[in-house]
Amino acid sequence: MVSYKEIQASNALINDATAPRVAVFVGGTSGIGKLSVSALVATGASVRIYLVGRKSSEERMHAFIQELHAVNPKAEVIWTEGEVALLAETKRVCEAIKRKESRVDLLFLTTGYAPFGTRQETAEGLEIAQSLEYYSRMLFVLHLLPLLGEAEAPKVVSVLAGGLERTTIDLDDLDLKKPGNFGGIKAQMQYTAMNTTTLEKLASDNPNVTFIHSWPGWVNTGNVRRGSDPNWIMAWFVWLILEPLICLFSFSDEESGQRHLFQSTSAAFGGRGVLWKGKPGINSLEKPADGLFLVNYKCDCTPNAKVMPFLREKALGKVWDHTQDVLGPYL
Repeated sequence: MVSYKEIQASNALINDATAPRVAVFVGGTSGIGKLSVSALVATGASVRIYLVGRKSSEERMHAFIQELHAVNPKAEVIWTEGEVALLAETKRVCEAIKRKESRVDLLFLTTGYAPFGTRQETAEGLEIAQSLEYYSRMLFVLHLLPLLGEAEAPKVVSVLAGGLERTTIDLDDLDLKKPGNFGGIKAQMQYTAMNTTTLEKLASDNPNVTFIHSWPGWVNTGNVRRGSDPNWIMAWFVWLILEPLICLFSFSDEESGQRHLFQSTSAAFGGRGVLWKGKPGINSLEKPADGLFLVNYKCDCTPNAKVMPFLREKALGKVWDHTQDVLGPYL
């Protein structure tokens, strides 16, 4: 485990020279994304942050942006409205950022929720949580890769469940559309494996960019109830049992934000970023080199060596081809 003192010492080294000067936070209106935005701004560094969220969050986010400006007048936080469960909207947001910027140093992705309930689809025919947790995230990455390639220490951080992949990924029904095939836990495991499989390929194809698939552990973001039907039995389980347990065992908001800021900036993962004198991180290929890092809530690397070879051999081709089919019209 990387101790909290080590995390704080590393983050204290973030300044105008080492901070991600241009950062895009997708899902930064609540939970881990919002906590990480606050932690980055609190460093006092000169940064420009694109804060992407839904129209319904706009008023609340304008107040949040004013608070951030009071903390750090050098930080420019740009509210960027977009319903990114829709891939057409994701493309529109990406195009807007590309028109304004010549580089992106950090892409931080946290959109989604635990889909405990019946299957619900977007107007584009995708299950909502899968679009948020996988398709939209990968579309952001693919659109912004050219700008990430122009940065000195570019990072992509996708917060979901890195290191918890299983071999149970359903390769015959990647979108879990078959009758009776959709369930909250199965969906989360499916989307986790798809994230890791695709991110590892993107890391291999883009060795100048560091990729992290992060598992935040117990953090009370409210995501476990966002997709629940209030009349469904699982909703009562979540409200009465699961959320109190999360509150009991979770990191504080402050520590969670600091740990994700560390993941976003430290050279511990791949060698680029804020100086790190500790043990270097091990990537998903079990090497102390750049690539994809599966990082847990302790900021330890968990390469998941029993599952990753299976995903590379059996899942990668099908997942990548299917993803290209889905995202192709929006690239």
